[in-house]
Amino acid sequence: MSIIIKTKEEIEILREGGRRLGEVLRKTAEKVAPGISAKELNDFAESLIRQAGDEPAFLNYKPEGAPYPYPASLCVSINNEVVHGIPSAEKILKEGDIVSLDLGLKHKGLFTDSAITVPVAKITRNAQKLLNDTKEALMVGIAEARAGQRVGDISHAIEEFINKKKYGIVRELSGHGVGRAIHEDPYIPNFGRKSTGEMLKEGMVVALEPMVNLGGDDVVFDSDGYTVRTADASISAHFEHTILITQGDPEILTF
Repeated sequence: MSIIIKTKEEIEILREGGRRLGEVLRKTAEKVAPGISAKELNDFAESLIRQAGDEPAFLNYKPEGAPYPYPASLCVSINNEVVHGIPSAEKILKEGDIVSLDLGLKHKGLFTDSAITVPVAKITRNAQKLLNDTKEALMVGIAEARAGQRVGDISHAIEEFINKKKYGIVRELSGHGVGRAIHEDPYIPNFGRKSTGEMLKEGMVVALEPMVNLGGDDVVFDSDGYTVRTADASISAHFEHTILITQGDPEILTF
């Protein structure tokens, strides 16, 4: 495992990139409404990124094991789609849906990564609770992310919080290092044991991203090679921030 400690110069670039990404994601979330297509959301987010002189990180990115490069800038995952939903003109949002918007941005050669799940107009009480709890699970994990702690401390805190709420935890996907590449070491699962795994050090930049199901843990992978769904068709929520590890409280770069 090769952990990359970011330089002061890189951290400044990542701060600005993260700020820009947070702004694009907020503006894209504001466009979410019944009748809008996933492709329209993708095109809007991409245009904002390019207008600022940056690049969408996911477009044409080929993760290890993927059959072909990802064909869009924004992952749009609706209801029982956990992550990596490919946006299309045929994918139309309707009232009552929940939609995960996952976006990566490349600013001056460095990457940040963030995701939010938002309601489409009025949603059920259970769906809103899932969104609130998943967002809180991310903040619980972030609170553990400080120099001297271990990856397992983050993983355990997220798992313990989600288990108390009696949700399913997606185990096949995880948080990760980020910065010089979209995916770097360390691998940061949303479950695990305290005091295990890689030591967190000042200057590390990581993306934490709990993926939480209203039903069970299990997921299935679509034939498109990217979209991940809940095996039991229950709805799923996903929140993610890129953060900087410090000696004190972690710094969220993608607010």
